[in-house]
Amino acid sequence: MMMKAFFLVKDEALIRMMLSDMIEELRHRVAAEAGTIDKAMSLARSCEFDVAILDVNLNGANIAPVAEIIAARNIPFLFASGYGIDGMAEAFMDRPGLRKPFQIKELDRTVRSLLSGTDETIA
Repeated sequence: MMMKAFFLVKDEALIRMMLSDMIEELRHRVAAEAGTIDKAMSLARSCEFDVAILDVNLNGANIAPVAEIIAARNIPFLFASGYGIDGMAEAFMDRPGLRKPFQIKELDRTVRSLLSGTDETIA
């Protein structure tokens, strides 16, 4: 798979850094990161990226407004959440996701699946 640019949205900086390290280890790059809904919405509108990884809940705020912007741009995205499917907005229940904590192999498999159009959903 060619190198892809990722947009990471996660409120916990340490976990966002660990996710960024995983992305780079998989030979991709991080184009942008956000830890708040406002910053994520701004970057979702303006930043150039190939795929986004979104936390479901950012400090109590649901990620749905950010997901809507990315979906409108037809950019693939997945959720990474400790909440599982219960925390997702109804409109995005069909999107792939990873349940935290996850390993790099799971991230790689889910990203490959997302970009190839096959389905990998949160277990």
